[in-house]
Amino acid sequence: MLLHDRIAVITGGASEQGIGRATARLFAEHGAKVAILDLEEQDPEAAAAELGPEHGGYVCDVSDHTACFDTVERIAGHFGGIDILIGNAGIVFGTSLLDITPEEYDLVLDVNLRGNFQMAQAVVPHLEARGGGAVVLVSSIAGQVGGGLFGRTHYAAAKSGIFGLAKALARELAPKGIRVNAVAPGVIDNDFSKGRMTRGDKDRVAANVPLGRLGSPEDIADACLYLASDLSSYVTGTVLSVNGGLHMY
Repeated sequence: MLLHDRIAVITGGASEQGIGRATARLFAEHGAKVAILDLEEQDPEAAAAELGPEHGGYVCDVSDHTACFDTVERIAGHFGGIDILIGNAGIVFGTSLLDITPEEYDLVLDVNLRGNFQMAQAVVPHLEARGGGAVVLVSSIAGQVGGGLFGRTHYAAAKSGIFGLAKALARELAPKGIRVNAVAPGVIDNDFSKGRMTRGDKDRVAANVPLGRLGSPEDIADACLYLASDLSSYVTGTVLSVNGGLHMY
């Protein structure tokens, strides 16, 4: 098993169809003990219980600095340490530029970008205490192409910022044995947009994907497993595009 006895923290991990939930399941299958973080309404405790009694669920709003640090300390205390962070919590809106309110802008940037920054600040000392570890930040094709598929300017800016954050963390933390990478999913066939991206929208995107289909949450979970495990022991500071060929560069 690729993650035997490793402790993995996964933010935004409770949504039934989400990338985080698929990643939690896969990591558990590979021997990790998983801490699922999410908002209260997503019921992270129930999501963790589905995996088994050795896993844990924690209510945490990653945009809240204090909540990030307090939750990470609880996890480290319960499990005895942390080895992996998957920064997956995110939120998306398709609002046009002139209609974006300051409140919506702050929400999108705080969850998608600030949340990953704060979780890294909270988790890295625990990775360092273990002699190293892995951080994987989930970004989006929107950060590579400027949105256009659903998320607009604020979402694309936040997801693009994750690339810079991952590379800066990778450079700073490499001497401590901590690898940091980002994943850039294409359009995933789930309900991340909360119904605002219709089946017709998805079918039109799929028709332009060279591999002929949308991605699945499991496709991204597989990429996270690679980057979190020793399979990628010489990989840091990279952006792994998982989009079926929709964007090539």
